[in-house]
Amino acid sequence: MTVDLARPLSRRVLGTEVLLVLGLSLGQSAVYSAVTIVARLTADRPLSQQTATLNASQSARPWLDLTYQLLGIFFALVPVLLAVHLLNRDRTLDRDGLLARDALPDQARGGAREVLGLDGRRPGRDLAWGAALAAAIGLPGLGLFWIAAHLGVNASVVPASLPDLWWAVPVLILSAAQNAILEEVVVVGYLMTRLREMGWRIGAVIAASALLRGSYHLYQGFGAFVGNVVMGVVFALFFLRTRRVLPLVVAHTLLDVVAFVGYALLPREWFDWL
Repeated sequence: MTVDLARPLSRRVLGTEVLLVLGLSLGQSAVYSAVTIVARLTADRPLSQQTATLNASQSARPWLDLTYQLLGIFFALVPVLLAVHLLNRDRTLDRDGLLARDALPDQARGGAREVLGLDGRRPGRDLAWGAALAAAIGLPGLGLFWIAAHLGVNASVVPASLPDLWWAVPVLILSAAQNAILEEVVVVGYLMTRLREMGWRIGAVIAASALLRGSYHLYQGFGAFVGNVVMGVVFALFFLRTRRVLPLVVAHTLLDVVAFVGYALLPREWFDWL
């Protein structure tokens, strides 16, 4: 039995691939998040009196804690490498003439880095757009977080609880970058590209990306869910217009660095208003 490499990948094959990639990454996180919010809502204490801790310490022994932190960051990025590899594999076959030319939309030709906008062709513009997006998302996000906290629909979020050691801030910065790369490459670049190749309508593609982003933040509460869905819509629209993920990675990294490092370094009383 031979395989006809001239045939385009079917929607079924692409759909299975998407489910596997998400099952190894943020789709899995979304399922756990849904279970967690159910557990929180059925607990003895109200949701607003519960705590969601990010970047928690993994061991009482500092060197072992650092090792766990770095391993967690590294392995969290493996699904990103897988997604980029899968996109690149298909486009390599396409350039070699082994896939039908209509297997990919015109805007998705080229290597995975070009398709996702992860190349370094315009670093200044990418940084500027990333900073602008971070400001546009971050300031309203603080307001929404404050409202959600006072309505009691969010848990109390602790962005960082690492020990006060020399490596804490560098690890928090790496964690912020890891979150940004994983979420923006997989949930925006990879997922939206694949869904478009499967023939999904633009509105459905945006909704799928945004709802997935909100769902794996649901463990923090409903305010976090809504805020991340809104962020997901904005980021999805930006990607559709520019075909560049790198500004989104910059924006997300800046937002998380401010949240993680700011919480770790600033006095706790500064957060009493939240």
